[in-house]
Formats: sequence, structure tokens, C-alpha cells
Amino acid sequence: MDVGFIGLGRMGRGMAASLVRGGHTVRVWNRSPEAAKAVAGAHPVATAAEAFAGDAAITMLADDAALRSVVVEGGLLDSGTRPGMHLGMSTISVALSQELAAIHARAGVPYVAAPVFGRPDVADKGALNIVAAGEDAAIGRAAPLFEAMGSKTWRFGPEPQRANAVKLAGNFMLIAAIEAMGEACAFAEGHGVPGADLLDLLTNTLFASPVYKGYGASIAANRYEPPGFNLRLGAKDVRLALQAAEAVGCPMPFASVLRDGLIEAMAHGDADKDLAALARVSARRSGRA
Repeated sequence: MDVGFIGLGRMGRGMAASLVRGGHTVRVWNRSPEAAKAVAGAHPVATAAEAFAGDAAITMLADDAALRSVVVEGGLLDSGTRPGMHLGMSTISVALSQELAAIHARAGVPYVAAPVFGRPDVADKGALNIVAAGEDAAIGRAAPLFEAMGSKTWRFGPEPQRANAVKLAGNFMLIAAIEAMGEACAFAEGHGVPGADLLDLLTNTLFASPVYKGYGASIAANRYEPPGFNLRLGAKDVRLALQAAEAVGCPMPFASVLRDGLIEAMAHGDADKDLAALARVSARRSGRA
């Protein structure tokens, strides 16, 4: 397929490279042009409008502001050349996803929300889990692209914002797991048990899952750089989850606890460290950091 890819951060580069390996023709654009040259086999273009064309256009931008700036304020849907469909793979707010669905419907361009679960190394391997919601026909046409980038596509119905709600729910649970490990380590160390030993036991028994094992290893080793997913982005996702929860009258008291912990971590200079650095908050509060 002829694909345009917009947004070549650490995740986007791996995803675009996976599409190239899958035999697709990939045009790439990034606000920092140097990043577009880093994807071997892809074709850098000078403007976002040139990438927003072909059989499909994919956006993988950092947040609501970046996506709004490029797609909405950039007038991509007003241009003469439009893609056969737009796959929005960024982690964005439920509200913006609803807005994008309406804008695309007016423009006659199918919109599929397809955020992903997986860190940059998983993106590099083309093994992401993709959460897709939108028109069945559009998701079906996108299948070859999803197969190149991911190990499985999980469908969540016709309304694109459902996929974004699922993504935010998943990231909330991930961050909650890190908070739990941080508090458990601080508690154990207060009783003379090394946190690394506690995590070695628990992540190989009761909590032997990718999130606990991966982030637990980082916490045990005090290894927070380079970030796979930085703490600032985690704070953004918790904020978006709280906003979406308020919109439907759903209390999320523990999300508020996480928000405050993430703010405290950023205040101590950890914003650009890996999300696992949230565990440092509990260590500091207990006088062990």
C-alpha cells in the first residue's frame, strides 16, 4: 500500500520501519526533518500535506496539541489531496478523538483510532498490540498495515473514541502497577528487605507479567535512562484519563493519587526519565532516596 506517516519519534520510527519491511511504500514527515531521514527505505517529504495522501495516512504524534496543530490547524483535511483513510495511532484524549471523527466524517475521509501498547523496542520488531475502533470496512482495509506493525489488532467497535478510552485505561493500570511496586519496595526496605529481592520474587511469581517484570527490573536496578516511555507522557495520560472519567461521571480516586505522584516526580526533575522513575517518589517519601 501507499502510506504516509506523520510523526517519527521513538515509537513512530519503529512503526514506519516495520511498514517498509512489510513491503509498503512509505512517505514520512516529521516536524524535525532529520528524523525523517532515519527510516531506511522510506521517502521523506517536505510537508505534512504530502504525507497526508495515498491509500492511508498514519499519525503518531506526541499529544493533543501536536495532533491538532498538524491535522486540524494545518488544514490537512481541507487540501485537494486526501488519503483513502486516516489511522490515528497517537495516545490522545477521548474528546479530541470524538472531534476528529466528526471532522473526518464531514470531509468524507474514514477515520480509525488505533493507539498501541508497546515500547519502542516492540515497535522496532513490529510486535505492537493495536487497539482499533472505527468503520469495519476501513479497519479491514488497514489490516495489512496493522499486520506489519503489530502482533495483534484488538477491535473495539465503530466509534473511534472507544479505542482511545481503552488506551488510557491500560496506561492508567500500567502506572498504577509502578506506583504499587514503588510503595511495596519502600515498605520492604523499611523492614530490612532489599527492594530488588522483593521484586525478584514477586515478578517471577504472583506478578509474572510484562509490565511488572519490565518496569520492576528498571526499579530494582535504579535504571531510568534512556526512557522507553518518559514520565512526562505518563502524567499526560493520567490527566487525559481523569478528564475522560469526569465527562462520564466516573470517579477514579486512585488516578488522582497517581497524578499527584507524577507531579511530585516531575518537580524533582524526573520528567524525562523512564516512567519507572515514579517509584522514586515512594523512596523519597520514606527517606530512602
